[in-house]
Amino acid sequence: MRSILITVIISFTCNFVVAQKNALLANGNWRGVLSRSDGREIVINFEVKDSLNKKKIYIINAAERLPVDDITFKADSVIIILPFFDSQFRLIANQKNQLTGEWIKHLADRNVVIPFTATHNENYRFKINSANTTNNITGRWSATFSDSAGTKSSTNVGVFEQSGNKLTGSFLTVSGDYRYLEGVVDGDSLKLSGFDGGYALLFTAKINDDKTIAGGRFYSGAGPGWQQWSAVKNNDAVLPETASLLKPGISPKVAFTFKDVNGKSVSFSDKRFKNKVVVLQISGTWCPNCMDETRFLNEIYPGYKSKGVEFIALLYERTEDFLRSQTSAKNFIKRLHVAYPVLITPIAVGDPQRAEKTLPQLEKIPAFPTAIFVDRKGEIQKIHIGFSGPGTGEADYNKQKEEYINIIEGLLNK
Repeated sequence: MRSILITVIISFTCNFVVAQKNALLANGNWRGVLSRSDGREIVINFEVKDSLNKKKIYIINAAERLPVDDITFKADSVIIILPFFDSQFRLIANQKNQLTGEWIKHLADRNVVIPFTATHNENYRFKINSANTTNNITGRWSATFSDSAGTKSSTNVGVFEQSGNKLTGSFLTVSGDYRYLEGVVDGDSLKLSGFDGGYALLFTAKINDDKTIAGGRFYSGAGPGWQQWSAVKNNDAVLPETASLLKPGISPKVAFTFKDVNGKSVSFSDKRFKNKVVVLQISGTWCPNCMDETRFLNEIYPGYKSKGVEFIALLYERTEDFLRSQTSAKNFIKRLHVAYPVLITPIAVGDPQRAEKTLPQLEKIPAFPTAIFVDRKGEIQKIHIGFSGPGTGEADYNKQKEEYINIIEGLLNK
């Protein structure tokens, strides 16, 4: 009788907990809005599901579904820890179908906080006022971005896929891409947004015709800053070439010693790396493009390891606090199942002398990620800035992967 009573109590407790979670965070589709200080709204779509008596969220950006499983419930509060990039949502359930609170992104010396609301059973990203889609902007575009004053500019590449009112795509830049973007074409206007816990992005513009886009605005983070952009259709659009990063007059031979995530010192001169082709991945756990590059490198690592190739990730974190960096690095390795060595440099990413203090062969480290390809003699032979991930589309992503593989194969055959 006692065992039956205990079973009933446990069953009742479990059902009560599940009911409480459902009351705070119901299963199904949600539409979230990050409200910038300038009034602009960055839209997030996510889905909530039950998984082994726990709640699981999938953040949706075009083809990507980013799983989030670190969710805590306290009274009427919901705390959602994002799997990467050291950010979280702290929310209050006002009623069964609405959450309000903040998205908090932890930086080295401060927090970026953006007000956030989410509504259950809203399965759209942006409202469509006009079903008329006279122009289709599918394809490749040469895009010019500049600051709001129009003084500093850069040439990027837009890649879009339009089906009716639905629009997906991304922008490639010399330092990487803006990953998966999703939105709409509404009459002669376009809207695209993306959110992965590291970036919160909104792009708007006017479509003049199927060859020109004008009056663009690019909003990122809390605001109020923005960039302007325009684009012209160009199926052959490519990014500008980048200058060599090697410092003249200095040997390109690599030498360093940094700690791994367990605190053990690892040197480039260790036997493990002797007479091998080595790919150095300049990275950071705060960097979304680094996540894409890590997934790719981890995918090809087993095959190349057997051929005498090693990969080493060098992390430049937000602070020089090893314990804080260690926690982020261990989580990064666990989430992405990273099989190759991951080392933590003692230099913060914001240090203007980060190259001089860690890799003095380089003039600078201009972007994250940056891949450095080293031959069997330990000398730098090729440097690749940025990474075009899967959010840029199959063509650019495959081209990026082929470039890495061709460089590695070339060094193996030297």
